[in-house]
Amino acid sequence: MLDFPLWKRGWFWGLTLALTALALPSIFSLSGARWPAALPDPEVNLGLDLAGGSHILLEADPAEVASQRLRNMEESVRSTLRRAEPSVGFGDVSTADGRLSFMVESVADVDRARSLLEPLLNGEGLVREWNLSVVDETRIVLTPTEAGLEAAVNAAMDSSQDVIDRRINALGTREPTIIRQGENRIVVQVPGLQDPQQVKELVGRTAKLEFKLVNENALQTDLAQGIAEPGQQIFPYAADSGFAGQNVAVYRLGGIDGGSLIRAQASRNQDNQDVVVIQFDQQGGNRFAKLTSENVGKQFAIILDGEVISAPVIQDRILSGVSEISGNFTPESAQQLAISLQSGALPVDLTVVEERTVGPDLGAESIRLGLLAMLVGSIAVVTLMIASYGRFGVYATIALVFNVLMILGIMALMNTTLTLPGIAGFVLTIGAAVDANVLINERIREERKRGRRVIAAVENGYREASRAIFDANITNFIAGVLLFMFGTGPIRGFAVVLVIGLFTSVFTAVSLTRMWVAGWLRRARPQDLNI
Repeated sequence: MLDFPLWKRGWFWGLTLALTALALPSIFSLSGARWPAALPDPEVNLGLDLAGGSHILLEADPAEVASQRLRNMEESVRSTLRRAEPSVGFGDVSTADGRLSFMVESVADVDRARSLLEPLLNGEGLVREWNLSVVDETRIVLTPTEAGLEAAVNAAMDSSQDVIDRRINALGTREPTIIRQGENRIVVQVPGLQDPQQVKELVGRTAKLEFKLVNENALQTDLAQGIAEPGQQIFPYAADSGFAGQNVAVYRLGGIDGGSLIRAQASRNQDNQDVVVIQFDQQGGNRFAKLTSENVGKQFAIILDGEVISAPVIQDRILSGVSEISGNFTPESAQQLAISLQSGALPVDLTVVEERTVGPDLGAESIRLGLLAMLVGSIAVVTLMIASYGRFGVYATIALVFNVLMILGIMALMNTTLTLPGIAGFVLTIGAAVDANVLINERIREERKRGRRVIAAVENGYREASRAIFDANITNFIAGVLLFMFGTGPIRGFAVVLVIGLFTSVFTAVSLTRMWVAGWLRRARPQDLNI
C-alpha cells in the first residue's frame, strides 16, 4: 500500500501537473489577466447566469407542416393502392385547397379503396387526423382535421427542439436553454456565444436531405419561368455548386429522404476534395440500392434545404448504403454539414424572428458575493483540517487545491460551460474530497489508539478507509450517470461536473496523499504521529 516505485510517482505527478496546466488559461481568464497568445488556451465557459450569451427566437409556419402532411399522405395513398392485390386504379390526383382528392377508375373499387385507406386516417392515441368522403360516386376526398394538424405541429416542434438540443449540446456541457414558447416557437439561449449569428449558423440549417431523379429532358427556358410537368418539382442550384442561377426539375415522388441516415462524417475523396460521407440504415440502404440499380446512367439530384448542391450521374449500382456528398465544400462547411445531418434534420423550417445578446442573469454583485462565500468557506475548511490533523491536514489541503485545478482542467478540455448548477456539483465534489481525507485520518487515529506502529497504522488506515470511500463514490457515480441520462440542460451539466469531481477527488484524496505520506515516512521515519 505504501510502496511507490519511481514509475508510479512519475505517472501520478505527470497526470496531476498536466491537468493542472489545462486549468491555467481559465484561471487567467477569470482573473482578468491575459493568457499568452502563442500557447493553447482551453477554457471553461461561463453560463448565461454568470456571463450572458446569445438569444434567438425561432418560429415555424403551421402551413408548411400542413403542406408536408399533404405530400406524405399523397405518397402513402399511392403506395397503398398500388401494392394492393389486385391494385386499385386511380387518377386525376389533386392537392388543391389543402385537401387530397383522386378518382377511382372503377365504381366497384371504391369501397375496397376506403377500407385500404382507413388505417392511414388515425394518428396516435386514436386522434382522427383525416376525414374521408366520397363525391360523385368515384372521387375520394381526404380532408385534414384540426386535431390532426394541431398534433402534427406539436410533434414537429418537439422534434425540432430535440434536434436543436443535439446540435448545441451533444455532451450536455454547454448548458443551453432550449424551451417551447407558445404553439410554434422555440427560444434558444446559448452561453458564451456573444454573437447571435453563431447560434443561427449552428441551428438554423434545416439539414433536410433528399435524393431525387432528374428530368433531363426539361428545358431551361421553362424551368426559368417555373414551368414543370405534372408530378415534378423545380429546385435551384446552390450558389457554390458551379451552376448558380440555373434550376433543375426532379420527380416529386420515388426519391429518398435523409430520415434513414445513421452516419454523416466529413472526409476527403480520392481527388482530395472535401466531402461528406453518409450511410443509410438497412431500409434506406435497400431503397438507395434499388434507386441506383434501376437508373444507371441517369442523373439524380442531391437536394439540401431546398437547393441542389450536386446532380451526378449514377455510374453504377450502390449496394452498400454508403455514399458521399460533394459540392465545393471547405473543411469547415463539410464538418458543419456533417454535424447537422448527424444530429437529424429539422422537420420544419424555422424562421428567426428575434435575436439579441443577453446579459448574465446573476448580477456582478451576486457573483462577487458567491465568490466571497466560497472563499470564506474554503478558508474555514482548510483551517479546520490543519488544526485537526497537522501535517496530514496540510497534505489534505494541498490535495484539495490540486483537485480544484484538475476539475477545471478537465472541464476546459471538454469545453464545458460552468453555470450555477455546475458550481453546485463543483462544491459537492470538493466536500466529498475533504470528507475522504477526514475518513482516512480518523481511521489512522483509531489504528494508533489500538497500539499499531506508525507505518502499520497508516497502511491500515488508508486501506480500511478506502473501502468506504470507494463505496460512497460508486453510489454517487451511479446517481450522476442517471442524472445525465434522464436529465436535461442544467441537470446534465450538474451531473457532468459531479462525475468528473468524483474521479479527481478519489485520485487526489487517496492516491496523491498516500504517495506524499509514504514519501515522508521513508524520509523521516517518525516514531509517532501528530494527528
